[in-house]
Amino acid sequence: MKKFFYPLAILTFAIFFVMLANLNSNWVTRLDINASNLLKGNNFLEFFHYFGENEFIMIVTLLLLLWLWIYYHNYRGMMFALITVAGGNVFNRLIKEWVHRPRPIIPHQLASFSFPSGHAMMGILYIFTIAYFITEFEASIKRKVTVWSCAVIMTILIGLSRIAGSRHFASDVIAGWAMGYTFFILIVIWYERRKRIIKHHAKKA
Repeated sequence: MKKFFYPLAILTFAIFFVMLANLNSNWVTRLDINASNLLKGNNFLEFFHYFGENEFIMIVTLLLLLWLWIYYHNYRGMMFALITVAGGNVFNRLIKEWVHRPRPIIPHQLASFSFPSGHAMMGILYIFTIAYFITEFEASIKRKVTVWSCAVIMTILIGLSRIAGSRHFASDVIAGWAMGYTFFILIVIWYERRKRIIKHHAKKA
């Protein structure tokens, strides 16, 4: 992964804390209301929430793990996927319990807390992980751009589906994307550093 994507994680980390620090501010409230008015009840967007459900993510992650194991024997890659998906899920739940933000008030609302959006955070984590491994050894710039463009669009649609369904505020979704990207880049840095160290030792041997 190109290193110019790394500094963006600092920006997204900052965005997360800006949202966290301003949850009760007027501008965040206006953002949430305007986004809800714009997207609420959009059936096209609501459909994409299925791609952020835990069951779907578990199945896709299992298939990714099998692919990395059977075809590449990439055990560090398998650990990468487990940390991003399983670790990211645990991290998201811990933040929710810490912040304790209630969800939007609608009938039959979910019981868990709202900030940050799990769908937005986990969507970016599992989809970006898949895109990363698909393009890890891809030489074609065009194919890389296509894969990553699809990944970005999909994560955006999953996040917006939660606003359309009134399951989350827009600020929850933005924070989920922001923390998801930061978490993802941290794992990428670890993975690529380990890859360089092993390659260096292999050359010396």
